Amino acid sequence: MKLSIILASYDSGHYHGGMGQGPDALISGGLVDALTMAGHDVAVEDIGKVGDDQEREIVTGFAVCNAVATKVRLARDTGRFPIILAGNCLTSAGAVAGEGADAIIWADQHGDLNTPETSIYGFLDGMALATVLGLCWRPMAAAIPGFKPIDPARCVLVNARDLDPAEKQLLQTLPVIRTECPGVAQATEKLKAAGAKRVHMHLDLDVHDPEELQANRYVGPGGPSPEQLRDAACAMALAVPVVGITISAYDPAFDAQADVPPRVGQLLNDLIATIEAR
Repeated sequence: MKLSIILASYDSGHYHGGMGQGPDALISGGLVDALTMAGHDVAVEDIGKVGDDQEREIVTGFAVCNAVATKVRLARDTGRFPIILAGNCLTSAGAVAGEGADAIIWADQHGDLNTPETSIYGFLDGMALATVLGLCWRPMAAAIPGFKPIDPARCVLVNARDLDPAEKQLLQTLPVIRTECPGVAQATEKLKAAGAKRVHMHLDLDVHDPEELQANRYVGPGGPSPEQLRDAACAMALAVPVVGITISAYDPAFDAQADVPPRVGQLLNDLIATIEAR
């Protein structure tokens, strides 16, 4: 398969800081080699430095989305499957826009469903899924080329175990499909029944059980093993048409043994093979 790996190396507006170091660390950890050895034609694209000189989180966060949307659309137009390596989860709004996605699978320890009105910490990335679903930051999201909010009924939230009170309350009112891995079959059946035709798969690496794999400073107890996440992601990719993948939130400073890059390579190789076989 022809693949386009798109690097969005930002964390809270900071270029190559914190989790913004993750994309380069995954590349230097052998990701391109792993995909190439599996027979794929891999091109690497870097959005470079965007936003403003002050690195303001909101301005830069949406500038990243705009740049990613453009790169993803170019990948689609040239017959390449987009894989976005991002520091922040908000970047998936750009991927969704560039792909013309109408559904999303969101695997994350956190719900990312806060809004400016409910957020306790004011962390933009804690509003990432809410933005994708059209619940907040609407004018800025609407300015992302091709962005259309995804119907919450076509959203699968996987293994979200660290939810703020307002997020729990919101999930009682939204038709978001919640599931854990293993056990995703029923969730993907609901996604198909909701009419999903073009699904973006967002994988925040802190969804993992930190006893098995630690991706960043925000991890809490519980969650799937790498094998469980890989099996669940492949099962979902076999059931519904996945048109792009985001891998986010890897901070190599919390991965002393460099365990994450080879795990991501294995995950993506298995996912791509499943998508090809579908």
